[in-house]
Amino acid sequence: MTKLRVFLADDHAVVREGLKAMINAQAGMAVVGEASDGLTACEQVESLKPDVVVMDVSMPGLSGSQATTKLRKDCPSVRVLALTVHEDKGYIRQLLAAGAAGYVLKRAAPEELIHAIRAVASGGVYLDPSMAAKVVGGFVRKSAEGGLPKGELSDRETEVAQRTAAGFSNKEIAAKLELSIKTVETYRARAMEKLGLHSRADLVRYAVQRGWLQDG
Repeated sequence: MTKLRVFLADDHAVVREGLKAMINAQAGMAVVGEASDGLTACEQVESLKPDVVVMDVSMPGLSGSQATTKLRKDCPSVRVLALTVHEDKGYIRQLLAAGAAGYVLKRAAPEELIHAIRAVASGGVYLDPSMAAKVVGGFVRKSAEGGLPKGELSDRETEVAQRTAAGFSNKEIAAKLELSIKTVETYRARAMEKLGLHSRADLVRYAVQRGWLQDG
């Protein structure tokens, strides 16, 4: 079985050792390299081409967001999962705009980090649940602000797109909006088509640019 290849970028050796032990203990997952600063991380990732980089936000040299921007340009197939102690919505917007596919807090449970790694490796977007609830606050009120560049969304399409970008599942959106899961999937597909977007990662970056993930 081909193992999911993970690279660790964190300036604390103790943190890296803990992450390495946890990840290597998982079936079908292995750490293939590590670095203590952003520049070294970029150089090694370009050489190793891992599936996922678990990236600390605060590192010497290049910061996590700067390193993420560089990796998205030089190694577009590599997925970046940000790992940080910062519980600030500004960091989320900065990292997602830089191209990160997910964001997990260092205080998260080990199984949550493993789930996040698998999620971004499979092409998905992962936001720490505790932060998703915060960044979504008030965002529905922003749906009426400004025109959309690639087609007009209906109110429902906008609501579904915003909640999808904020990390909510189709089931959670369906319950919140009192719709069936299939209807939510339809609204989401229509919104993606109208906006010319092809993945959830695209939608998250679009949402960041539009200000959907800011406080209301």
